[in-house]
Amino acid sequence: MSRTIQCDFLGDNGHAAIQFGTCDAQRTRGGTDGVWLLGWGGAYRGRQNGGAVPGWAGEVRFQELAEDLGYYQKIKLDWVGNTTSGPQDIQSVATGDIDVGEAFNGAVVKLNAAGAPITSVLSSYGADEGEYTGYFVLENSPIRSARDLIGKKVGMNTLGAHHEFLTREWLAKEGLTNDEIKTVTLTVVPPVNTEQALREKQIDVAALNGIWRETAQQRGGIRPLFTDKSLFGAFSYGTFVVRDDFLAENRDAVADYVQGTARAIRWTEVTPRDEVVAKFRDIIAKRKRNEDTQSIEYWRSSGIPVPGAVIAERELQTWIDWLVRNGELKEGQLKAKDLYTNEFNPYANGTYPDNSGPDGKALAHK
Repeated sequence: MSRTIQCDFLGDNGHAAIQFGTCDAQRTRGGTDGVWLLGWGGAYRGRQNGGAVPGWAGEVRFQELAEDLGYYQKIKLDWVGNTTSGPQDIQSVATGDIDVGEAFNGAVVKLNAAGAPITSVLSSYGADEGEYTGYFVLENSPIRSARDLIGKKVGMNTLGAHHEFLTREWLAKEGLTNDEIKTVTLTVVPPVNTEQALREKQIDVAALNGIWRETAQQRGGIRPLFTDKSLFGAFSYGTFVVRDDFLAENRDAVADYVQGTARAIRWTEVTPRDEVVAKFRDIIAKRKRNEDTQSIEYWRSSGIPVPGAVIAERELQTWIDWLVRNGELKEGQLKAKDLYTNEFNPYANGTYPDNSGPDGKALAHK
């Protein structure tokens, strides 16, 4: 079942029907990884409905939170259903099936390199003290270093996205040669089965985050070999992207989406966790979809380490450099500064001080 979200942009000439959908950043890293779609089927093309829009039951997206908090001024969301997606779905942004998407930055860079006219406008997920991906081994495993992984298997939810990039980057940083890295088998395992596959020794390392990480650690008997946070520190790994033609023709809609979503992300950054989780419960209850809310009880943070999800150039440049080293890009083929804009983010464009809360006011010192 696909989730279609209709978003009405209230323009000067009345309603311009805009379709839009999403798939969770954190959950996608642990569920479908790498791509989280947010599509506006723009009325400027005469499309009123249609377009596959992935999402996740039992979760609350930043855009849903933004709407509930009243942060959007010109767009309105109409949620219809839920599904999941994979890295290939970002192609839907490039082909025009949807108009805004979330993606792992490595995938964003690769799509740009392929000639897709897209621009990143807001960070969508990352790693911080509360939220991260851990690459776990059994407690009694002999694997202690990258070299111990030669000839071993790493289980992850999909290839070509966050987990694969991070695994290969860690192996390279730990000194393995390209030929040695090729001996490490990356195996696709559904997130719900990854912990079990590790415990049954079907794989040697399991990539786990969110509820999967928390519950696996509660059961014990595993330890992290490395984490994405240990690799890069607090870091944003994904961005919302828009097609350049859509941005040119719908700047007000994009600007409203970015400012509202940035403020919602900031709200989660400065609000006590229990209040955030309570708000998520309330939003899910109001949806009346008979959803299991267990996963939100394991919510720890937005994972985005900067106020309002402002994009940093290095968060894209890192993956440009990675692709150059691996021979997938030519030196100088892409420049990170050409792939993103913080123009619409109030925490970057001077509208709000970067250390302010979701209302732009200075935070009270505790």
